[in-house]
Amino acid sequence: MDALIQDLRYAWRTLARSPGFALLSVLCLALGIGVNSTIFSVVDTVAIRPLPFKDAAGLVMVRGTHLSTGIDEAGVSWLDLQDYKTGSRTFAEIASMQDRSMTVTDRDESERFLGSLVTSNLFPMLGVDPILGRHFRGDEDQPGAPRVVLLGYGMWQRRYLSDPAIVGRSITIDGLPHTVVGVMPRAFQFPQLSQLWTPLAPVQHASRRDQRFLDVIARLAPGASLDDARADLAGTARRLSVAYLENQGWSVTAVGLRDVLMPEDVRLVVFTMMGAVSLVLLIACANVANLLLARATVRQREIAVRAALGAGRGRIARQLLTESVLLALASVPVGVGLANVGLQWLTASIPPQDAVPYYIDWSMSWRVVFYAGTVAVLTGLLFGLVPAVHALGPDLHRSLKDGGRGAGAHATRNRLRNGLVVAEIALSLVLLVGASLFVRSFLQLQSASVGVDMAPLMTMRFLMAGEQYKTPEAMTQRVEDIVRRVEALPGVASAFGSNFVPIAGGGGGGTVVADGVSVESGREPEVSYFGVTPHALRTLSLPLLAGRDFSEVEGASRSGVAIVNPDFAKRLWSGQADIVGRRFRLLDDPAKQWITVVGVVPNFSPYDVGDDPVPSAFLPYPYMPIRNTGITIKVAGGAPASITAVVRDEIRRSDPLMPIFDERTGEEIRQTAFWDARLFGYMFSIFGGIALLLASIGVYGVLSYAVAQRTQEIGVRMALGASRENVLRLVLGQGARLAGLGILIGLAGAALVTRLVESLLYNVSTTDTLSFVATALFLACVAILASYIPARRATAVDPLVALRTE
Repeated sequence: MDALIQDLRYAWRTLARSPGFALLSVLCLALGIGVNSTIFSVVDTVAIRPLPFKDAAGLVMVRGTHLSTGIDEAGVSWLDLQDYKTGSRTFAEIASMQDRSMTVTDRDESERFLGSLVTSNLFPMLGVDPILGRHFRGDEDQPGAPRVVLLGYGMWQRRYLSDPAIVGRSITIDGLPHTVVGVMPRAFQFPQLSQLWTPLAPVQHASRRDQRFLDVIARLAPGASLDDARADLAGTARRLSVAYLENQGWSVTAVGLRDVLMPEDVRLVVFTMMGAVSLVLLIACANVANLLLARATVRQREIAVRAALGAGRGRIARQLLTESVLLALASVPVGVGLANVGLQWLTASIPPQDAVPYYIDWSMSWRVVFYAGTVAVLTGLLFGLVPAVHALGPDLHRSLKDGGRGAGAHATRNRLRNGLVVAEIALSLVLLVGASLFVRSFLQLQSASVGVDMAPLMTMRFLMAGEQYKTPEAMTQRVEDIVRRVEALPGVASAFGSNFVPIAGGGGGGTVVADGVSVESGREPEVSYFGVTPHALRTLSLPLLAGRDFSEVEGASRSGVAIVNPDFAKRLWSGQADIVGRRFRLLDDPAKQWITVVGVVPNFSPYDVGDDPVPSAFLPYPYMPIRNTGITIKVAGGAPASITAVVRDEIRRSDPLMPIFDERTGEEIRQTAFWDARLFGYMFSIFGGIALLLASIGVYGVLSYAVAQRTQEIGVRMALGASRENVLRLVLGQGARLAGLGILIGLAGAALVTRLVESLLYNVSTTDTLSFVATALFLACVAILASYIPARRATAVDPLVALRTE
């Protein structure tokens, strides 16, 4: 311990005598540790930190599958769920839930919240207890039971001012009184962003087995494995498939809850970023190792004297390693501060519509700080080990005699320093190519067409809650009234109501059969369809390729007409040229009504920017009336957002208690659709920029050191007639050779590494020539620029001064 304290004191004094060296080393390492700690905070949540539930490893989600149609993430129907409960031998408990928008109207203004219908055993199974009140009782989760509700902490705090007497009060939800029985803990929003929970059974309509809307969560029985559960469920599903026509071809499987909440594509993104920041850290280590190598050369005489006076090689190596670890530890506070800033920026970059679920908490936990400290110690040993070994050269006599003079005496060390710079350039190129691919992918998405003109659009949603809207006719009449009022406003060119908002979600889908086309049962084509009021084509600027639009009368009833896109025609009728007048039927339509195609519009992407068009059909709104309905408005000139207030007023005039939400312009929706691609581009650009800065410092440092070591040689050359241009070419040539070798290695590495992120790119190849060539040329220019300053310094060497130096 005395020796360690002595080493630390000596290391501190030594570093204090070279503040410039110490500051540069700390900053280089802080950048590497900072970005690593930022991304590790995300990795910690996704892959390490347990989910905030009791015995989370035993929780699984049960999902419906229909392999012949490619469905593998469906829900489960209420009737099927009862059979799985009674037939299961591998689950200790099974619970279920269904997301639902809810409207609270117990104050002056109605407010819509995201909520969930849950079985009474869900929260006890998860091990989460209310902070006020109690859980739902079993008798409250039965048909006809009194209506009760659990409140989310945030809602209770904001709307009810954290009133502790809220338990037992009655609040109005969807027009019906509910008694508050409890308040859930802070931040709890299961499954993702819910703020209200009511029992499932009292409102569950269990009349049909093909209504697969429930999310099912179960806990494995003691000793049961995930494979046991899958086999158990599959056996029950086979029996149901034989017993019920609606279940033919359907099965279920079990997936670990973590794999559902943290899906594979999320883990791929996170680990890709972790790999990128690891490269940044390696570059930072190479930089500091180079600095220490240069410093070890300067200290060669000092080390030789200490060895000659009796200091053992191990003692000297330990002293040098202590200095490097001290430098690394000094960078931890700066790195953690940078990581905290990075996390705040990362959180702010995610739009509210895609808010991070509450169970993903990438705050600066003790694990992140411990990780930063561990990384600092390991990197300190890593970048300090090689300089420490090279400082203990075997020829003490030579070190004492010339103190490290001349390039030849340090050829091995110079080769090592050059090798580190080549590695820095190669790693930087890999990061820069990755950044270029992500940026180009983002630009491709930004310019991608969805087939709909989003620029003049203003959208919002409203929720038709309460008993007055329990029939499809009541919902249809309200939507028609709202659309009529909005279209009468000045500046509104047209508008339509629908169960979907362009590229913002909604709509429906299912299997259909075409009149006169024979298809094997269970292999009917899957399509998307949307219920819309008249004027949808005009609002979306979709031209007719054939046929006509809905008439006002057709759009107001289940009139048996549809407008489809070419992909729809291709899926049902193998791309026949003239499909106007052809008929199809929705398999899940109880009325089994034939629908006639009256028009054809171009393909469009209804769900997301960058998606391929899907077989789609527009149906009159009465085919698909829903409480959560969107209105899309085309503004004739001016900013679309400028009409928001007057549209809200008109909706309020139609129904004063109607909650309105998700007010966004078409361009806001389009930009939000690829926020993740923008974030990847920004992050990899930051990583690449840091790597480029560190590599530039490395090239500059190596050449500056080389010029300092070769001052006498340069003086001799100039004394013998070498011109300043010759000297300039000499030094620039050395920089160019290092950059060239690093770029060649980096190109080969990038060609291999970028294949791992192919699924994250849009319309950009992992071998994109522009990205590889442009990045290589850019890095070469930066390396030459970094070489230029030392080269200019070399041309300023005075031959007489250089020759007199020793």
